[in-house]
Amino acid sequence: GLCLLILRLFIGVHVFLVSCALPDSVLRRFIVRVMCSVLGLFVRQSDPRLRDVNVRVYIANHVTQFDHNVINLLTSCNTPALNGAPGFICWSRGFMELGVTGSRAELVDSLKVYSSHRENPPLLLFPEEAATNGRAGLLRFSSWPFSILDVVQPVALQVQRPLITVSVADSSWITELVWTFFVPFTVYQVRWMPSVPRRAEELSEDFALRVQELLAMELGVVSTRLTAADKTEHMKRLRHTSLLPFAPASSQPLAARPRMPSGLTGVAPEDVRITAMAQRVKEVLPHVPLEVIRIDLAQTNCVDTTIANLLEGRVPFFPESKEAGTDLPAPSTSQAAAASGIQGSVAVPSSKPATKQFAKSPVERHLSLQERKRALYDYARR
Repeated sequence: GLCLLILRLFIGVHVFLVSCALPDSVLRRFIVRVMCSVLGLFVRQSDPRLRDVNVRVYIANHVTQFDHNVINLLTSCNTPALNGAPGFICWSRGFMELGVTGSRAELVDSLKVYSSHRENPPLLLFPEEAATNGRAGLLRFSSWPFSILDVVQPVALQVQRPLITVSVADSSWITELVWTFFVPFTVYQVRWMPSVPRRAEELSEDFALRVQELLAMELGVVSTRLTAADKTEHMKRLRHTSLLPFAPASSQPLAARPRMPSGLTGVAPEDVRITAMAQRVKEVLPHVPLEVIRIDLAQTNCVDTTIANLLEGRVPFFPESKEAGTDLPAPSTSQAAAASGIQGSVAVPSSKPATKQFAKSPVERHLSLQERKRALYDYARR
């Protein structure tokens, strides 16, 4: 692998120079495709006659950071740069710079103007807006790529690689490139699907959902409602969980490690960690039984997720009365003073207690959630 990596780094420089020197044509795509096979990138397409030369927008699923480069080896197309600063890196990776840094509406207007000129190559867009491994399902398609033109052509993309996984969350394009040069080969399978026109009076959201279902059926995966923002939030939660102060870290100095309560010296470290996390949740939600908190923490392993589950009613429980005793230690003088200050200054939670379950109306559920968030924010500030 290391020998292949070193050899292919030198060959890759020549491939880049050749692709920059030759004009966009069938000859250039053939030469670069042959040179990419030396780099271990093999591109196969099924039934290329299905590709409609009159279609101006291609819609593809997103698997790797180089999907647009691979499809560009088969046909001339441009992918606009959505993330990252414009410059040499953006241009060298094969993205098209439009100079639009505003909202999606401005981007759509620029792409409409671009597509109106027939001499420009077609657009290749990835409505998922985030790469996945392509094995489980498709992220929910954004609607803005389907508001450019009324006819799009879906492109199903599958990638296979031995030994090493194709796409890893939170990895940079440089890391993906190094692993591509390291492994023996990577096979890209491109399948052209028939073009899909917009129906009469069909909204862009419905058009996007219909194309997503067609691509999911072609790939044999699930069409999910998870978005790129959900993936970003999931990665934040994973990083937050890995950085919890209760996670075992042998490299930490002894003084920096959390102290173990005296009454828990004979308990397993995992139980101690769950108990400490349960106490943190209990401080925020004193009316929730401690045993319910422990059970949910054993599944989520995250304080924030357990608090959200309890607040949003995903975990049923019977609230404890104020007179009922708990397993928590008695609050200190400063905590008692802070509690008295909260009772005197925060009137929303005390005057109008939060409901134990979601209401039937979405508006009432939203208001109830906002009240709970406000109470938690006020408590955390104090």
